[in-house]
Amino acid sequence: MRRREQREHIFKLLFMTEFNTENEMKEQQEIYLDDLEELTDKDRIYIQEKYAHVLEHIEEIDARLNETSHGWRTGRMSRVDLTALRLAVYELEYDKDVPTGVAINEAVELAKKFGGETSGSFVNGILGKIAKAENV
Repeated sequence: MRRREQREHIFKLLFMTEFNTENEMKEQQEIYLDDLEELTDKDRIYIQEKYAHVLEHIEEIDARLNETSHGWRTGRMSRVDLTALRLAVYELEYDKDVPTGVAINEAVELAKKFGGETSGSFVNGILGKIAKAENV
C-alpha cells in the first residue's frame, strides 16, 4: 500500500474519533482495518502507530492551529478540514520523514476530496502559514 493510501486511512480513522468515544474507537479501528483489502501487517502497524501518535499530540496540534488560524478556532472548523489539518500539522512538526511540501499537498488533496468547495484553499492557507513560521 502506498503512503497516500495509508494517509487516507489514517485520516478516516481520525475523522471517526470525532464521533466515537475512546473505547468505541478501539473497536471501530479494528473493524475498519479488518475490512481493508490488501492490508499487510506492515501497513496495519504503520496506520495504527501513526494514528495513535497523532492522537497523543492532539492538544499541541490544536493549540498550534488555534494560534495560526485567526478567526477560525478549531471548534468552528469543519470536521473534515480539521482532520486534514491535524494530520498535516502532525507530519510537519513530529514526523520528520515527511517533507513539508508533501504534508501540505496531501492535506489539501484530502480536504478537496472529502471537504467542501473551499476546503482545499482553507487548509492550504493555514498550513502555508505554519510552514512559513517554521522556516523563519
